[in-house]
Amino acid sequence: MSSLGKLTKARYLSSVFSLLIMLASVAIIVTNGFNWGLDFTGGIVTEVKLDPSIKAAQISQVLGHDSKQEVSVISAGEPGRWVLRYAKVDSGASADIQSVLAPLTDNVEVLNSSIVGPQIGQELAEQGGLALLAAMLCILGYLSFRFEWRLASGALLALFHDVIFVLAFFSLTQMEFNLTILAAVLAILGYSLNDSIVIADRVREVLIAKPKMAIDEICSSAVKATFSRTMVTSGTTLFTVAALWIMGGTPLQGFSIAMFLGIMIGTISSISVGTCLPEYLKVSAEHYKVEPISDAP
Repeated sequence: MSSLGKLTKARYLSSVFSLLIMLASVAIIVTNGFNWGLDFTGGIVTEVKLDPSIKAAQISQVLGHDSKQEVSVISAGEPGRWVLRYAKVDSGASADIQSVLAPLTDNVEVLNSSIVGPQIGQELAEQGGLALLAAMLCILGYLSFRFEWRLASGALLALFHDVIFVLAFFSLTQMEFNLTILAAVLAILGYSLNDSIVIADRVREVLIAKPKMAIDEICSSAVKATFSRTMVTSGTTLFTVAALWIMGGTPLQGFSIAMFLGIMIGTISSISVGTCLPEYLKVSAEHYKVEPISDAP
């Protein structure tokens, strides 16, 4: 078997694998739902000032032990100043923060405290969904203009596959889903689209240059021609995201995990779904044949 034949077989196997992943991901999301963060469910945001020597892990441990819930601790930009995000427990939450943090330091100053109501959280969820929908529609419009619909459908399905996979991971693990994760999902859309467009553009070039070549060989040769480029860009981006994951701390952990998974699965889907679906839909050189314009009035 030739190298293109082996690559074609690998593409077919990966496309079946991707289809199973997509179906399993949808089932997981429907079954488990999401562990919505305070951005969507509402809660309390409190800004405090403590001794600069106190670390975020110490604050998170003390607050988590007292409130029996995960408390987000984010640096406010200057030493000793922190933003605390947690679910509403009672009306005296601001005063409780001072007493809870007392074992760490006697100097606990509550600068401000505000409540994010469920109504605001619902609006954020709706706006986030609309943002995803708008992004997908814009991408669909661009792909329809840039490519013939058969190639465009492969790239669009690959995008849907990547987003569903990342969402299913957070649904399965029940990690907190907040606005940072939503931002990562939107970033994944753009990154995955880049890979799909590069491969689809190569498929189109070979279709026009070699119209009599079999479509499975065309798709495989396009993947082979762009494979090294895809590995280099994906690899360097993964190194960057991994560094962010390791050194970014808890506030950026969810974002880093979502990006890491999205880049990996996006590379696979661009090769499998992005090329196999147009092949299944019988894309051919005829669809890119330039028709002469008649000079007749």
